[in-house]
Amino acid sequence: MPRRPDPSAQQRAIRKFQRERLIGRYIANPIVSGLRRLGVRTSLATTLETRGRKSGAPRAVPVAATFDAEGAWVVSQHGRRSGWALNVTADPEVRILQGGTWRTGTAEFRPEDDTHARTRSFAPSAALAGITTSAFQALASDPISVRITFVDVR
Repeated sequence: MPRRPDPSAQQRAIRKFQRERLIGRYIANPIVSGLRRLGVRTSLATTLETRGRKSGAPRAVPVAATFDAEGAWVVSQHGRRSGWALNVTADPEVRILQGGTWRTGTAEFRPEDDTHARTRSFAPSAALAGITTSAFQALASDPISVRITFVDVR
């Protein structure tokens, strides 16, 4: 019986994206969102709100983020093909939940940023940085860093 040809890296990335999108959409994101509605907060996830590129309606998605005085860093695990990244491409004005406060900002893709190093910064402690990075790598198909620069003044 002849062997099937090995799919290209791009085809594998697309299949991985499709699987991970289903897991995120129907399992992971609803769990994180449900916990947030119950008042359970975690340092591992916050909420990013974009504007729907077709509907114009607000779209909220759980993301991992690190914050500094001027903004936040997030990583789109599936690059520019994820739903929220497509929304950012259409309208870069976003809101992100920092603690219990919504912050308004402008999102910008930063392909030159080291996503491996960036995901290490999402770990709640240095001891968990390796685990955090491994989890991101296992789920990512085409990661890209996104910088959110705050436009509101605190």
